[in-house]
Amino acid sequence: MSSGVEAIKWESDHLELLDQRLLPGQEVFITCNTSSETASAITEMVVRGAPAIGVSAAYGVVLACRDAYDEYSVSWKTKIDAALNELANSRPTAVNLFWALDRMKRLIESLPDQQNPTVALLNEAKNIHNEDVDANKLMGKLGAELMAESADLPFSVITHCNTGSLATGGYGTALGVIRHGWKHRIINHVYADETRPWLQGARLTAWELQRDGIPVTLNADSAAAHIMKQGDVKWVVVGADRITANGDAANKIGTYSLAVLARYHGIKFMVVAPSSTVDMSLSSGDLIPIEERTAEEVTTIQGIQLSPEQVDAFNPVFDVTPAELIDAIVTEQGVVLKPTLEKMKALLG
Repeated sequence: MSSGVEAIKWESDHLELLDQRLLPGQEVFITCNTSSETASAITEMVVRGAPAIGVSAAYGVVLACRDAYDEYSVSWKTKIDAALNELANSRPTAVNLFWALDRMKRLIESLPDQQNPTVALLNEAKNIHNEDVDANKLMGKLGAELMAESADLPFSVITHCNTGSLATGGYGTALGVIRHGWKHRIINHVYADETRPWLQGARLTAWELQRDGIPVTLNADSAAAHIMKQGDVKWVVVGADRITANGDAANKIGTYSLAVLARYHGIKFMVVAPSSTVDMSLSSGDLIPIEERTAEEVTTIQGIQLSPEQVDAFNPVFDVTPAELIDAIVTEQGVVLKPTLEKMKALLG
């Protein structure tokens, strides 16, 4: 089974990111030579998906420290705060961003001032990248095996947004479960919510699944309840940008309503995310900062005005699914069924 497209690449002395704004029409990589260019790529949605944001930010730290050392030599550590803050401010909700930055900062603190930090930091960024791929493959196995225990095989699933190799270091979280489930004849069909307003399901998830030969049907977000009513969907499987200590999960806007619909129709709901997505410092999803973006992302598509001029739009990027609507949280460290604070602590501490 394919691990999907390689969307994040370190090439010699720079970072290359597949521009996801142009998919599926064009496959174009943009070059990031500086940390500022990396931060802009994250903010402008060239790269998206919590694990992919974290991996990209780690490479951004490499660029920041390399440039600081080249310009300031032994005082390089005192000159990187602005660059690291810019990376931290690029997207507020995805906790993987801050996890990756903290991991890189700990390494920075351990390095001698006189040492060129580039090699050590690049090795750590590559470790973060490779570990994410390995974690995704393990989560794919764990999630698919759980699905196989609970339903007649094979069956259909619904997914929301994009959680594949484009959203991660490779393979995918929820799409990793789907990839493993398809390979082992647990899953036979995928319904992909189009995921307004950025259409990640239509542009990215359908594209990834089609590349892998996995049967996929695209549907309007509002068609999910009607699809569930037909009876062939047994699981909803999604990713997350942040999971709190009690098991509440922030994911792409529309996930919460999908969970409500799944509960009504007796369909299981699975959240798949690496342990770096879990923020044990927040007691509940009410404390998660929810990013809001411009009204134009809702009122226009590719520059075409959809609504009357001057009509405002509410554009939250994420919503929070409460733990009581989640049947399973799958991480590389294990599975939590019907998550609670106690169960999350038992798994992750």
